[in-house]
Amino acid sequence: MKIIIISMLLGICWARKLQIREAGPTYVCSHCQPEQIHIAFGEKVNDIVVTWSTFNDTQESRVQYGVGIMDKEAIGSSKLFIDGGKLMRSQYIHTVTLKDLKFNTRYVYHAGSVYGWSEEFSFHTPPAGEDWPVRAAIYGDMGNKNAHSLSYLQDEAQRNHFDMVLHVGDFAYDMDSNNALVGDEFMRQIQPLAAIVPYMTCPGNHEQAYNFSNYGARFTMPGPDSTLFYSFDLGPVHFVSISTEVYYFTHYGLKLIVNQYNWLREDLAKANLPENRRRRPWLVVMGHRPMYCSESNDIDCSCEYTRTGLLGVYGLEPLLMEFGVDLVIWAHEHSYERTWPLYDNKVYNGSYDKPYVNPGAPVHIITGSAGCQEATDPFRPDPMSWSAFRSSDYGYTRLVAHNKTHVYMEQVDVDLKGKVIDSFWLVKNQHKPYNIKH
Repeated sequence: MKIIIISMLLGICWARKLQIREAGPTYVCSHCQPEQIHIAFGEKVNDIVVTWSTFNDTQESRVQYGVGIMDKEAIGSSKLFIDGGKLMRSQYIHTVTLKDLKFNTRYVYHAGSVYGWSEEFSFHTPPAGEDWPVRAAIYGDMGNKNAHSLSYLQDEAQRNHFDMVLHVGDFAYDMDSNNALVGDEFMRQIQPLAAIVPYMTCPGNHEQAYNFSNYGARFTMPGPDSTLFYSFDLGPVHFVSISTEVYYFTHYGLKLIVNQYNWLREDLAKANLPENRRRRPWLVVMGHRPMYCSESNDIDCSCEYTRTGLLGVYGLEPLLMEFGVDLVIWAHEHSYERTWPLYDNKVYNGSYDKPYVNPGAPVHIITGSAGCQEATDPFRPDPMSWSAFRSSDYGYTRLVAHNKTHVYMEQVDVDLKGKVIDSFWLVKNQHKPYNIKH
């Protein structure tokens, strides 16, 4: 009888071991728990890339997702990232692409592995085609301290006010600070926003440590050179992201300037092919350091590397004119400033009024006042002739590309509890290269 009982107990124990082995561990390892979750567009806007971090190797990267219920699963991969600081802190950064999703559909998802899953999030894929209004939140220079705009952005995103976010450089202040602990904290802070709306980025000067490695590792943008430049189509807009920093941190390689210049020329030329410009007439370029600004005591407002190039070579402003770029978005200055249609320090089509109807040059927007510990920047007392509106209050910018002829933009002032302090319409019934006569 005892032998029978012992055999039964051993059988139960063995069965239990098999059950555990098949189901995986029944505990959650704290260092394997997903965190810093954010999403971005992939090679197509109905491909959504989910990125997150763990501090131990989970051996797998999985996202379970679906419409209403998480009945599908996608498998990705992870890479070991080691920060360049003294402690050489490491983490595993996971990426999984959810491919060929249904357009204009809300999905729920969570990310993780057998060792632990994130909380459940949701996102809404964009509609198909070009004939729908694109809505974006735009800003730069947001830190993990003094991030005045973050609660407003999170609130709007959760109420489905945005199709994406454009963060135009300078994150966390800085992601590499304190052996990258500041970067981890910042990524956790933006998770309620970035896990539900595609978070599209470009690098700023505060990302330059260790050859921009924290930025390049933590954000997953489309294209093979996404640490520097990439582009994507959304609705009636062709968006282009560039790195202005290749002109300033040349010790990482002068070749980067040439590569980016050639890529930008090729990308804009492709966007101007008749069929492409007809389908997506609006061209929007974003980069961190502005070509024009009117801050006081700031050398960047008199430094024209990105505009005219190094020693007059590989300047980017002529490309904006040659290919008819409509809107150029910058940050870096901790303020908001809107220009009149502008080229080579001159206002074109002579209209100091709104809306901008068939302007003769691109409109520049600086939106770098989302909030960081460096506070906001004051302006010089005498505005430049090309400066249409400026504010040193904390805030962010909204863009709505309503259709192929009308774009609306406004500046939200969070010092004034979300009041809109500036707005304008950009109206075009034809999109083509500008006719500049020197």
